Order: sequence, then structure tokens, then C-alpha cells
Amino acid sequence: MINKKTFCNAFTVDVEDYFQVSAFEKYIHRDDWERLPCRIEKNMECILALLDQYKIKATFFTLGWIAERYPKLIQELVACGHELASHGYSHIRVTQQNHNSFFDDVYRTKALLEDIGGVEVRGYRAASYSIDRTCLWAHSALCEAGYFYSSSIYPVHHDLYGIPDAPRFVYQPILDHPEFIEIPITTTDFFGYRIPAGGGGYFRFYPYWFSRWAIKRVNEYDKQSALFYFHPWELDPEQPKQTGLNLKTRFRHYLNLHRTESRLRQLFVDFQWDRMDRIFLDNAVISGEHHE
Repeated sequence: MINKKTFCNAFTVDVEDYFQVSAFEKYIHRDDWERLPCRIEKNMECILALLDQYKIKATFFTLGWIAERYPKLIQELVACGHELASHGYSHIRVTQQNHNSFFDDVYRTKALLEDIGGVEVRGYRAASYSIDRTCLWAHSALCEAGYFYSSSIYPVHHDLYGIPDAPRFVYQPILDHPEFIEIPITTTDFFGYRIPAGGGGYFRFYPYWFSRWAIKRVNEYDKQSALFYFHPWELDPEQPKQTGLNLKTRFRHYLNLHRTESRLRQLFVDFQWDRMDRIFLDNAVISGEHHE
């Protein structure tokens, strides 16, 4: 049994519906979102009930598009004591924007979430972890927009995202603003290889024991808090199935959806969890490392 008193890890949810994922961009146009059956209310209610059962507080990186249409969901998660954070308005990757359009998006979304939720929004996560080497200016834009942290970089090789040599743990990406931090998605280092350990599709792909081993290694070997994420649609094996998908997209999206809930329950038993802001802002020890 893991010593829960040693490290508290951050549990996060990227609040978007199944039809809003980047992998479906070629198949589902944004103009069609309004006409598709939404599953977010049902799935969010399941998540909130699950977290309440295990007495866990989490951070919800929420699309402005979702908050605008389902304000009661936002108010409920805030009332339950969870952290409300921004995922941008409509899941547009940072690599598809310039500085001005990105600033307008994150500033607008922050104001919208704060108006609906009635709390300060301090954190941001880019769609599909899309802050990469080509758009490191995004950190300055976020700081200008009033955010305190980003959780948008995955320090791995991947065909859709990643900065492989980025720091693995909390660092300060802007020299002139050391109060702003980047909190990378968790990886574990094994014989010089970085292995994704932050959740999402990897959590469904790996057997559970591997995810448990990787997070435990981050806590016990690296002496760091881990960060875990997943999406509401990953709890929903009954979601509408899309047609015409290529094999890779179909595999990544639908693999082991029926196992997610049972694995999450085990994860809640094996580790201690809390909100991002409490772990990385309120009580954090930042390395002071700078990376560009």
C-alpha cells in the first residue's frame, strides 16, 4: 500500500464533449456541434458523484463553449469545492492561432468562466497540449490575460504535440514573470526514456498496474507530485460512435472506455488527490528552472 501521507497528486478533468476532441476535427465541423447530441451533463454528473464518493477535490479545465451552454454544471462543480480553470473557448489548438487571437480567446474565456462560476480562474490548459516550440509566446499572453499557471506542455515525443526536452516538473517559462508557472503533464523517466504517466488515452491503453507503478515512481523516486487528467467522454462507452474514422483515431478514442471507471476507482484508493492550485500554487516549491 502506498503511503498516502507522502505526496498529494493533482486530479484534473478536461471538460469537453466527445465531438470536440482534436482527433475528430477532420470528421466533425464546429458548425455541427450544436446539432449533435451532447453527453456532457450526464458524464459530468457521474464524475462529480464519483469524486464526492471518494472525497476528492479536482481541477476542471473547462471550455467556454460548454460553460456558456451549461452554466449550472459550472456552478455545481464550484459549489462542490472544485477548482474552475480554463480550456479556452472552443478547443482551438494554440498552433492554429497567433498571439492576438490567442490572447482574445483566453481573456474572453477567463471572463466568461468567472462570471458564471463566481470565482477567480487562475489556470489554463491548451487544447491537445498544443503549446510547443512554435508558440512559446503563449505563456506571455496567458500572463497578460491574468492567469497564474498553465498546464499545457507534454514533455514527450508525440505525433500531435509535445516538447520532448522540456522540464518534467513545475518551472517558470517567463524570465520577467517568475510568479507564472508551467506545470507539465506527468512523465516518468526510465533508463533515459520519458514515459507518459499523466492519464488520458495512455491510462486506457496501459494495464492499470503500469499507471500505478509510474505514478508511484514519480512520488517516491522523483519526490514530486504527479498530475493526472482525463475527459468526461472517457467514462462513456455508450457515446455516439463516429463513422469514417481512420484506424488510429478509432483506436485512440474508443479503446477501453468501459474500463475507465473501475480504473479511476482504484486510482482514488491507491493515491491521494487534490486540486491543481492547492498543490502547485498555494503550497508549491518551484524549481526556479527556466526553459525556452
